[in-house]
Amino acid sequence: MRGGLRLRDTKFREKNMTKEKLQHFLQRTGFITAAQAEEIAGQFRPRVLARHGMLLEAGKVSDDYFFLDQGFMRAFAYDPQGNDTTTAFYAAGQLVFEVASFFNRTPSREYIQALTDCQGWSIRYQELNGLFHARPEFREFGRAMLVRGYAGLKDRMLAMITEQAAVRYEALLRAQPEILQHAPLKNVASYLGVTDSSLSRIRKGSSKK
Repeated sequence: MRGGLRLRDTKFREKNMTKEKLQHFLQRTGFITAAQAEEIAGQFRPRVLARHGMLLEAGKVSDDYFFLDQGFMRAFAYDPQGNDTTTAFYAAGQLVFEVASFFNRTPSREYIQALTDCQGWSIRYQELNGLFHARPEFREFGRAMLVRGYAGLKDRMLAMITEQAAVRYEALLRAQPEILQHAPLKNVASYLGVTDSSLSRIRKGSSKK
């Protein structure tokens, strides 16, 4: 019975989803007009994930270019000792996919999981490639997203080297203030590269400021 309720609820949410946020997202770089954004968004399909559902599993090729409309997600991988380490968090309004696996068509080494019930808009690799070839404005948008993603990854890598964990924690809260509402503290700790107990001390220190 509960499974049936979940299925009907999923269909209901998909039927009532709108592409307004996706269209605004497509326009944000300035390469795509409102009319073009509406046409491009028409190629995306609704996608709903229940809490703890997987958008991607390690060993599989990332095939969904997913715009997260509502919800909160994370990417993670396991180290050789089997420890779960969070590599990214995603809030509403962001693209969610594993870049290397998606574009190189190779098996992913990461998992991408819904931390809450999530819904958004998805397009497959072949369809996306077709849009890149057919629409120069979308190709420029995609290039801008890749550059922005690479810059963000480089900033995070350098922050792990040059900044104290407390500084990284404060930056994470500024960038994604809702994170503590949706992500377990052990996930936040692994993302920051600290132990759970170290994160507890950092949070106590932060609350006294």
